[in-house]
Amino acid sequence: MPQVCILTDSSIQFTSSSFPGHELVSVLPMRVQLNQQFYRDGIDLTLQMVPFSAKNGVNPRVFPPDQEELCLALDALGKEYEHILVILLSASLNPSIASAQSICQSVHSSAGIHIIDSQATSVGLGLIVQAAAEAAREDMGIAEIKRMLNWLIPHVYTIYCTQSLTYLSHSRQIDPAQALVGEIMGVTAFFIMEHGRLIPVQKARNARNMVDIFEEFILEFGDLRYIAMIHGVPPFAAEIRALRERIHERYPDTPYSEHLMGAAVATMLGPRSLGLVTLIK
Repeated sequence: MPQVCILTDSSIQFTSSSFPGHELVSVLPMRVQLNQQFYRDGIDLTLQMVPFSAKNGVNPRVFPPDQEELCLALDALGKEYEHILVILLSASLNPSIASAQSICQSVHSSAGIHIIDSQATSVGLGLIVQAAAEAAREDMGIAEIKRMLNWLIPHVYTIYCTQSLTYLSHSRQIDPAQALVGEIMGVTAFFIMEHGRLIPVQKARNARNMVDIFEEFILEFGDLRYIAMIHGVPPFAAEIRALRERIHERYPDTPYSEHLMGAAVATMLGPRSLGLVTLIK
């Protein structure tokens, strides 16, 4: 039996449900607050339930996995494996890393617990966890897996655009007044993830310019190992189609997948969002 297992959070999206080592991965639901109601991500809440805007008292917040659930999971996994890799979404997007570190200090487990900041979320987190799971399945040692992850994490690049700017203000990514004005004006703002942080880069002038910005982003890199598109609710149907065509034309041999944004990620980034995740060689 492999010595290493992986524990992650529900902001993750896998490129496939049957990736090598999937049986070694456990996922804990994050908790989402909307309109003073609390939901378990992926269980009580879906993307379609997330309002288009965070105005009018929506008060969106995303909380780390429940502490008791995390303790129980660590205890159970510690009885089966020598090492538990806790790989979570970027610490700059959510306090899950800090919460896990606090809990692990009080958990008495015979297994070694190793907390990794993926500096990503959604499919970016998925690619990192899948690589760790495959390595664990092949009985790679914990030190070697961690070295591999230290190399892999900086090779995952993500760009997002969103029209749900008020969500980004609630997750403390941009100024609330700026977000409100931008959302009222229908601004489509672009952000890249750099060292786990969302960095504003530019605004799209129109739909064609929006697709051009995404294409320019992926053309910055050389060989790509994987490309994934993440999309929320409309209005980006035409842009998704145009972007898909350009990706297939430019990178016909690169593995590619499309994913509907999860509720927790939509609550942090806004449901009217579109993103590209790339893994470079």
